[in-house]
Amino acid sequence: MTKVGAGTGPGAGPETGTGTGTTVAAADAPAPAVRLLRRRGVELALIVLAVLLSVYGYCAVGLAKNGTVPPGAAGYGAGLGVLALLAHLTVRLRAPCADPLLLPIAVLLNGIGLVLIYRLDLETPGDRAAPTQLVWSTVGVALFIVVVAALRDHRVLQRYAYVCVVAALALLTLPILFPAVNGARIWIRIAGFSIQPGEFAKVLLAVFFAAYLAANRTALAYSGRRIWRFSRMQLPTGRVLGPIVAIWLLSVGVLVLERDLGTSLLFFGLFVVMLYVATGRTGWIAVGLLLASLGAVAVGRLEPHVHGRVEDWLHPFASIEAGEGPNQLAQSLFSFAAGGVFGTGLGLGHSILIGFAAKSDFILATAGEELGLAGLSALFLLYGLLVERGYRVGLSLRDPFGRLLATGLASIVALQVFVIAGGVTGLIPLTGMAMPFLAQGGSSVVTNWAIVALLIRVSDSARRPHMEGSMESSTQSSDDPHHEPFDMNLRRPA
Repeated sequence: MTKVGAGTGPGAGPETGTGTGTTVAAADAPAPAVRLLRRRGVELALIVLAVLLSVYGYCAVGLAKNGTVPPGAAGYGAGLGVLALLAHLTVRLRAPCADPLLLPIAVLLNGIGLVLIYRLDLETPGDRAAPTQLVWSTVGVALFIVVVAALRDHRVLQRYAYVCVVAALALLTLPILFPAVNGARIWIRIAGFSIQPGEFAKVLLAVFFAAYLAANRTALAYSGRRIWRFSRMQLPTGRVLGPIVAIWLLSVGVLVLERDLGTSLLFFGLFVVMLYVATGRTGWIAVGLLLASLGAVAVGRLEPHVHGRVEDWLHPFASIEAGEGPNQLAQSLFSFAAGGVFGTGLGLGHSILIGFAAKSDFILATAGEELGLAGLSALFLLYGLLVERGYRVGLSLRDPFGRLLATGLASIVALQVFVIAGGVTGLIPLTGMAMPFLAQGGSSVVTNWAIVALLIRVSDSARRPHMEGSMESSTQSSDDPHHEPFDMNLRRPA
């Protein structure tokens, strides 16, 4: 840097004088290199702790039921440890700047789920689900590794938005061709093999919603007519809002036909949350709550299967008063009450009395009875931390698609936990969904590992300082006078 001055007095600072009265500033010192926050050592330590806690729970179940350590404890610990180590090495090599808490939380939740399923298996020797769940967990970790290793940039998914929505609708439609299970057509069963396509469809729809809303966020927020004359609530034009509403209606309509009201409620909540995040208008939350309430009342009165669940929710002890014994919800409430603050201890509860859904829909009742309010609160804190890290990733990103994708994926977990926990505790009617990572269900655990993998990939991009410029240029050059960077509060152009 060269600077022309008038003298060389003491106040000249870093300038050096010359015989002609010209002063030359010293060269600026190079900016210090930005240190990337990798924290892979923290992640590894937390993973080791998660595996040890899971093995401890496995041993505690065996000691409580049989008085000895289960013979498969070493194999269980080794299997879970190897899976976690492979996932960690993949993150260390391919996403070194990713959030260090996401993977350990997933490992711990998956490990606790395997422990709870194994504990319930001891009550049903003829129906063992833990080995199958471990196989599905292996498939989930394998998918996690593939996504983290192969997907180098989350923005690539934006190109395949319409491919994702077509695949999602196809997956949602397939179960209609198969017989209903427990009153709902949500399964595909072939030769003893079964999957639940709706679990995979929710991730695909999240990608589509994120891509479409990111491309049309300005039109959604600032075009259209006002609903009331003096209201600030504006409806976007039909040309902009129509396609995404049509896709949402198709997906929810198919789920209603299949009597899968839990997943339809999840999709509706996901749609409203992402629309609010894209536009920043709180009116969408009010409209969403109103439509959800109207739909719930209509379906609850017209659909016999749902009406029965609403009646059980309103009168959980009616079957006992009628001399028919407790129903599933009543047994679940008894389990939570028996657990108290610190629980009965792993392996010492009686939640198997809930029936066939004890390992799936009502597995949270087992946690509440045997781990107590303290253990249940710890589980909810783990889920809350997982969701919070997802939202934090979204706030850290500057590209609209990545922000909406991270928020949508975190919202899937949050909505699912709320719907399931609310159902088994009597807060809302039962919906028949699987608790993320905890409940028996191969499709669910594989999908949840895919969600964590995408959050890992997005968080790696968010935590790389040198990628900020490339992210902005990928959507539109910052030199463009019409460029509107995505504002942090999502309410107006920055």
